[in-house]
Amino acid sequence: MTFSPLELTYPAAASVCAVVGSITDVKSRRIPNFITFPAFALGLLMHLVLSGWKSSLVALAAGLICGLVFLVFYIAGGMGAGDVKLITAVGCIAGMSHIYSIMVLTALSGGVMAICLALFRGRFKQTFLNVIALASHHAHQGLQAHPDLNVSNDKTLRLPYALAIASGCILTLSIQIVSR
Repeated sequence: MTFSPLELTYPAAASVCAVVGSITDVKSRRIPNFITFPAFALGLLMHLVLSGWKSSLVALAAGLICGLVFLVFYIAGGMGAGDVKLITAVGCIAGMSHIYSIMVLTALSGGVMAICLALFRGRFKQTFLNVIALASHHAHQGLQAHPDLNVSNDKTLRLPYALAIASGCILTLSIQIVSR
């Protein structure tokens, strides 16, 4: 099997984007547009230049798929708009062939990080009960945000989710490197 460095270019660039986003998310609890919008455009441009216009269109679709999945959680009050824009940019950069592993590994990383945060803050039991309350709320109210258990409430535990996105990207890149 021949190895092409181009195969790692997309997940490596997505990892860089996600790491930059996570640094700002940890520092300011925001992921600014001056990071996400150029990254979105960079992803499309990278695919256009390196792989052609069809790849660029497929990368756009990948970004939209990632963004739409995260948009559901934003509407439900579970994450901020910056997270949605960051995963959209990451999806455009990584391309369709990488978004499945990025999304799965991001979700797993986010779950592990959330459990660790709850344990570290001594609020695991309350967090577990909140998850049950959220599940019940969304089962009855649909995607409407819970009045108290949402990212706007400073009293709830909030994870800078860009860390999970960065972790999902880095793990995806690592798997790509190891499997070559």
